Amino acid sequence: MKFVTYTLDDNARPRFGFKKDDYIVDVIRSAIWYNENNQDPSFLEIPSTLKKTLENWDTHFSKLKELDLSLPAINIQSYSSGGAPIAVLETDVQLMAPIPNPQSFRDFYAFEQHVRSARKLRGLEMHPDWFKIAIFYFSNPAALYGHREEIPYPKGTEELDFELEFSVIIANGGSDISSEDADRHIAGYTICNDWSARDLQREEMAMSLGPAKGKDFASSFGPYMVTPDELEDAWGDDGKLHLRMTCHVNGALISDGNTNDLYHPFTKMIERASMNAKLLPGDYLGSGTVGTGCILELRPENTGGWIKKGDVVKLEVERLGVLENTIV
Repeated sequence: MKFVTYTLDDNARPRFGFKKDDYIVDVIRSAIWYNENNQDPSFLEIPSTLKKTLENWDTHFSKLKELDLSLPAINIQSYSSGGAPIAVLETDVQLMAPIPNPQSFRDFYAFEQHVRSARKLRGLEMHPDWFKIAIFYFSNPAALYGHREEIPYPKGTEELDFELEFSVIIANGGSDISSEDADRHIAGYTICNDWSARDLQREEMAMSLGPAKGKDFASSFGPYMVTPDELEDAWGDDGKLHLRMTCHVNGALISDGNTNDLYHPFTKMIERASMNAKLLPGDYLGSGTVGTGCILELRPENTGGWIKKGDVVKLEVERLGVLENTIV
């Protein structure tokens, strides 16, 4: 399934839904509709936010799949509860980050090509420990944006960059999770754009700390949280997920990579992140940038320069959807 957090206008309260064909089904309204028409209140036990469902994910996901199968197969938009439709066209909603209020966002550094390229620009060889340890930094969970939300151009930078990534969203939570047990803590996958102010980042990392200020102004996630069962046939014999990843800036293809280049799998990232610490339901773990997935790596002279006000940046990951933002 593909789950979303959405609003119907800028001032509305966020709502929890899932994608069904061209529609977004509202979980609460459809549960109420089902109870009114079948005298069965069992779906009303589903929490009202995606984040809350992740606290007992196995139970709630099973119930959500049942709800999906119990709804009308055609003309779903014509059914209503409390005077409001139980489903609306996806084009009529504003999609937020799937989890708009996580407790944390850890971003890893797990694609070898990007790491090699970024270190080479700083005159560095690959550190041998990178192959042993899945490393990450903490970004700002209070600066998240969804699909088609406008990103304010950050003050103090002239080198704004995108980063083409994908992420997992944590289910259930836990501490000291082994890599062998980590799969059950992956609720789903989503696209991530780890926006970066490269000149600010360069200043702080010269003092061997960061990235922080070069990253904490914005991160984009979406458009959906895609559950692992949707991607079962995308796993190769090499044990890796095979999904094409691209970035277009103002319609021009800039980046083209694949999830199968990930060196450290998400199971290892979960093991590392949860060591001596508690992962919480709804936390994001980012992959880091895929090879060719940013202007820093490709060089601004080869891409038409850094990202500017008015630019439209569209990230696409096969099967996960499209995450598009405009800089304002």
